[in-house]
Amino acid sequence: MRGIPEGDGQRAVGARFRSAAALYAALLGAGFRRQWQYKLAMFAGLFTNCVFGFVRAAVLIAAVDAAGDFGGYDRGSIGAYVWISQGLLGAVQFIPAPLGELDDRVKTGDIAIDFLRPVDIQWGYLAADLGRAACTFLPRGAPSFVVGMLTFGLAMPVTPGPYLLGLVSVPLAVAVSFLCRFVVVLIGFWVVDTRGIRALHYACGTFLAGLLVPVHMFPSWLAAVAAATPFPSILQAPVDVLSGRVTGAAACSVVGVQAFWVLAIAIVGRVLLVAGRRRLEVQGG
Repeated sequence: MRGIPEGDGQRAVGARFRSAAALYAALLGAGFRRQWQYKLAMFAGLFTNCVFGFVRAAVLIAAVDAAGDFGGYDRGSIGAYVWISQGLLGAVQFIPAPLGELDDRVKTGDIAIDFLRPVDIQWGYLAADLGRAACTFLPRGAPSFVVGMLTFGLAMPVTPGPYLLGLVSVPLAVAVSFLCRFVVVLIGFWVVDTRGIRALHYACGTFLAGLLVPVHMFPSWLAAVAAATPFPSILQAPVDVLSGRVTGAAACSVVGVQAFWVLAIAIVGRVLLVAGRRRLEVQGG
């Protein structure tokens, strides 16, 4: 029996890879276009970002002026922390109701149809969410940062390195956020209502991610707790990279931690997805 020629096998693998890449690129583009339909909501989010940005900046700058040592922050660096984090909020999507469409499909059992499609559920929804996140930077993320630059003296890096590394750190942050919300949604295979779990995820996530105050301001024991969770990789990590608070090998280490959490939470989500499919088959026959 003749085997498949090595050249033909390589071409077949290459063709499958290109086909998969094109598929997920299309899903990413679809996520971008879908989010673009909500322009008014994103502009409303821009207004909210700016209002809360002014409040946060005023409070934290007053704290910096009053304190002799504020976690290594000065007026310029705390301003950068505030306005970069405000610009990232729409992308990382810290909201209590994660992935509403998928949440409903798990609750109703319609996710059984998704299992039959030739698209991996986890990676397909992730690609769409990356597209959604990319769209938010145009009407919401970038303008929020510009407002901060025009109204506060932000201390930003003058070399391209932090911004180039930020192009890696920000998508990783979005991926960590999505994968955490994906895990929360999949718990719906075993519980009737996930609202309490969603509320806990939101409360713990926003605090431990460094949204209210920088993680660097936490007491040592609380900073250790935060470091043992993926939440700082969602917000504090990209802010540190883009603001230049960490540079060189330290910045690469921060991005490496983000990549670790992407892998770890993706594995957890995969295990829950497989187990949830088995439960669905047992219940539905």
